[in-house]
Amino acid sequence: MTTDDEPEASVLARLDETKLNRFQLKIMFISGMGFFTDAYDLFVIGIAVAILKTQWHLSTTEVSLLSSTTLAASAFGAVIFGRIADIFGRKKLYGIEVLILAVGAIATAFAPSIGWLIAFRVVLGIGIGGDYPVSSTIMSEYSGKRSRGQLVSLVFAMQAAGLVVGPLIAVVLLASGLSHDMTWRILLGLGAIPGLAVFHLRRRIHETPRFALAGGATDEAAAAVARATGLEQGTLSRGATVHVQQSVLSGWRTLLTNRTLRKWLIGTSMAWFMMDFAYYGNTIASPQIVSLLQPSAALIDKTLITLGIFAVFAVPGYIVAILAIERLGRRRIQWSGFVMMALTFGVIAAVPVVTNVVLAFLIIFGISYFFTQFGPNTTTFVYPAELFPVKVRTSGNGIAVALGKLGGFAGTYLFPVMLTSWGIRGAEGIAAAAAVCGLLFTLAFLPEPKGKSLEELTAMADIPVEDAEAADQAEPAPLPVEA
Repeated sequence: MTTDDEPEASVLARLDETKLNRFQLKIMFISGMGFFTDAYDLFVIGIAVAILKTQWHLSTTEVSLLSSTTLAASAFGAVIFGRIADIFGRKKLYGIEVLILAVGAIATAFAPSIGWLIAFRVVLGIGIGGDYPVSSTIMSEYSGKRSRGQLVSLVFAMQAAGLVVGPLIAVVLLASGLSHDMTWRILLGLGAIPGLAVFHLRRRIHETPRFALAGGATDEAAAAVARATGLEQGTLSRGATVHVQQSVLSGWRTLLTNRTLRKWLIGTSMAWFMMDFAYYGNTIASPQIVSLLQPSAALIDKTLITLGIFAVFAVPGYIVAILAIERLGRRRIQWSGFVMMALTFGVIAAVPVVTNVVLAFLIIFGISYFFTQFGPNTTTFVYPAELFPVKVRTSGNGIAVALGKLGGFAGTYLFPVMLTSWGIRGAEGIAAAAAVCGLLFTLAFLPEPKGKSLEELTAMADIPVEDAEAADQAEPAPLPVEA
């Protein structure tokens, strides 16, 4: 039970010692549905492109824009929502981003032309991008220090469900006899359902304890800690709070002027850029990759092959990452995953027989998916939710997400061109080089957060928790408290 004169540090310490519980799993589910949608859309847009390329007679440029525009828009959404969530709070925004996402998904289903479809996918992308920094930060700030990586990984692992459900729905629709025009519209429109399903739940959660304490909303913090720990709610002292009110630019200035935070920002952002360049490029272009291997295969057969790769290799990768992240640590999983990605992509690029034997290619390509998930695809998501201080946590996270999504934009835009110009081997050679760059950024710029509280990580950046807001001169503005 919290008491009137209990120090805030001891309250956070109690939260840090909390074991995995039902409430945290509920937050994980609510937070994870946005990532289900992200992965679902990541796959089904490849099917939509395969249909529309013929139906609407799309040029190579239009195909690339349709595949990649959502990722560019998500970079914008991540930066904007990330900064707003550090000024006004995580709770104030939570749910708005999935509503934007849902509106974009529904609108795409009714797009009358390629121009409108690309425009609606910009709306979808803003919602997806906005969800990344807010959801991961909420889960991080509600977690105990010994289960934080696992819980944030579980949020991200909802992608695994999206990667499987997307192809399954595509196979059902393709086999149903529906026209291709109806098939792609239904596929894209269904992306609205996960976000709408959790909108109400997101609007009802408490502000995270750490942000509430930082803003002086001690009653809200007490309620959040009570929920997260299962303890009786009390009232916290207001004597040691940290002020959060800040200008729009101050948070970004903090990230860029503090040497350690700048180093971590470079490491999280550039490792994510390299990871998403290879991952999104390969995933969205997977129907085209399978077409180069099996030119006569029907679209439903290509979809089943891709589904098999996801189910056999990618899903186990997510599971192993969740089980191992608190034991092996983020840094080891990330650098070893980049090593295996570079090796598998490099083998495809350097050994001609691999692309001549379909089974050999699928096995090696599948192994790359396993180590992408049990590797940087998980850890690049976890890192930014941990490293940055509470005042700039979603801001730094949003910048890292944005660079990752720009990497994904570059990959999805360039992969179709590279596959056409250089073939599978040339494209995978570039992906291997990106993985090597990601490895170097990881080793040079990122620490190991395993077992450390968020406040201990803040202290590593030479920003004492009690003085973390000292750079801002504005008067405090307490957050509104909701029961």
